[in-house]
Amino acid sequence: MTEKIVKTNEEWQAILRAKQAETVAYEVTRHEATERAFTGKYHDHYENGSYVCICCDQPLFLSETKFDAGCGWPSYFAPIDPNAIETKTDQKLWMSRTEVHCSNCGSHLGHVFEDGPAPTGLRYCMNSASLNFVANES
Repeated sequence: MTEKIVKTNEEWQAILRAKQAETVAYEVTRHEATERAFTGKYHDHYENGSYVCICCDQPLFLSETKFDAGCGWPSYFAPIDPNAIETKTDQKLWMSRTEVHCSNCGSHLGHVFEDGPAPTGLRYCMNSASLNFVANES
C-alpha cells in the first residue's frame, strides 16, 4: 500500500482554487460535507471519459459505469479499480451509511448504497464537487 498524500488545509485550498473547483469542493472533500442534490455539475453529465479525484487526480469512475439514479448526485455502479476507493461507516444524521473516500488522498467523495443496478447492485452516489472529468480522446 502506498502512503496517502498529506497536505495542510491551505495547500488543499490552493490546489482546489488552481483547478477552479466548485466553491463547496473544499468542504466536501476535506470536511465530509455534501453538496445539495441536483446542484453539482456532473449529476446530469454523460460524456465519454473518466471521473477523477478533484484533489489528487486519481482515476475513480468510468463514464460507462454512470447511471441516472434520480437522486440528484452522479451515480456509478463500480469504481475503475476497487483499490481506488476506501470506505468507512458514517453514523451522522441518525443512520448508518457507508462513506467513500479516495484511497490516494483521503478525499471524501460520497456514499455507497446497495440499491444499484446489475452487475454490482451498488450505487456509488458521489458529490460532483469531489470529482473532475477527463474526456476520452477521439
